[in-house]
Amino acid sequence: MEKVIKLRSIDEARKLFGSQDENLKFIESEFSVGTLARGENLILKGEALNVQKAHRFCQELLTIIRKDGVLKRQELRYTAKLLNSKGVKDIGHIYTDKIEVSAKRKYVVPKTRGQKAYIDAIRNYDIVFGIGPAGTGKTYLAMALACQALIRQEASRVILTRPAVEAGESLGFLPGDLYEKVSPYLRPLYDALYDMLEVEKIERYMDRGIIEVAPLGFMRGRTLNDAFIILDEAQNCTPEQMKMFLTRLGFDSKTVITGDITQSDLPGGKPAGLLQARDVLGAVAGIKFVHLSGQDVVRHELVQKIIEAYSQKGRQEG
Repeated sequence: MEKVIKLRSIDEARKLFGSQDENLKFIESEFSVGTLARGENLILKGEALNVQKAHRFCQELLTIIRKDGVLKRQELRYTAKLLNSKGVKDIGHIYTDKIEVSAKRKYVVPKTRGQKAYIDAIRNYDIVFGIGPAGTGKTYLAMALACQALIRQEASRVILTRPAVEAGESLGFLPGDLYEKVSPYLRPLYDALYDMLEVEKIERYMDRGIIEVAPLGFMRGRTLNDAFIILDEAQNCTPEQMKMFLTRLGFDSKTVITGDITQSDLPGGKPAGLLQARDVLGAVAGIKFVHLSGQDVVRHELVQKIIEAYSQKGRQEG
């Protein structure tokens, strides 16, 4: 069987084919078809079912290209994998859902189906729990939506918080003043923030209290109105801390709670507030729980394999 894909321009062909035709080589290997680039056309040859799959794959890639998406190795592999999943349609919309953050980075896009479901939940619910392993973009995507809300004046301030005590450590025994004590725990939040907004804008926002980065204990007794609030590393919250935080929500505010239930640093025997919240609030209308998995990891592809290996070990021991 043979199918011809008509491309709109040489530039579109260059993007689809990839550097030194690396994308075409991937298509040939993944779908067991032959490819032939002829001018602004791409010809697919092989067994009928393989050609049909490769043709759909190319159409999904063209959807991304034509909406200014950027094709990367991970998107190629993930899109090919989704094509083999039942009931999966319109894959290209995942990578073309742009979260505009600033002139510095322009926009952030989801990389997996789980990430797309996560950002859709944040848009549609006032309280969202993003639960999943490291590298799934829980905090980063929430931060991107927070920055977008600020830029669009959908929120008057952004509040970023996380538990300041991990692995059984006590702030009183750490050197330095309060800021120096808690700063290392908040560093990942700063890293994501500085990746999206210009330094001058961040400093101006923080000076004016528009952006606040603080340990979780600083939330006690407050009512947070017209704000986008992110609680990071929620697996290290006790049930009391989680209840305290959730009851801070004020009018016109949105809260995102992120955590990895497999990496809690709470001292042995202490119950996890994130697990309790999932059990207690799972059926509450207006609250959404999104569970991300190793398939949503967007770091090095070996990270997915590491997570799966540990999960398999846990299942065997359980």
